[in-house]
Amino acid sequence: MKKFERLLWSIAFPGFGQLLNRHYIKGIIFILLEVLINTNGHFNMTIAYSFQGKIMHAFEEAQIDWLMFYPCVYFFSMWDAYKHSGDPVSNYTALPFVFTAFSVTLGVIYSPMVTLLNKQPGPVFFPILCVLPGVFVGLLLKWLLIKLKKTI
Repeated sequence: MKKFERLLWSIAFPGFGQLLNRHYIKGIIFILLEVLINTNGHFNMTIAYSFQGKIMHAFEEAQIDWLMFYPCVYFFSMWDAYKHSGDPVSNYTALPFVFTAFSVTLGVIYSPMVTLLNKQPGPVFFPILCVLPGVFVGLLLKWLLIKLKKTI
């Protein structure tokens, strides 16, 4: 059960799960990376504008070249806290985290070009929607590899 607590704290803020796992240096590094990327990517204002429905302001505020780093740091922090919680972890557990980081990064990159129902979801909501295919592909691949391993 510790792994889910660590995972949830890492979702709240990258590095917190590592601090709970007593990996202090790693936790501080993740916190500093989060602050660095968040600040240089203007992520807080991008989120605020997105939630206010000011999608064009969100795009103008967002520094995509910095925000492209965020998904990898975010999902790696979650996987690391989950993996090192002390609870047993199954084989291929990293796959859903890896594929989600990849699909969300693609979501950041392609968000200026995407419209859904004649509206742009923007630089925050489209990448969030990209979590679903990343998790799905990662879990499917994990399941397939576990099945394949059993047959070999």
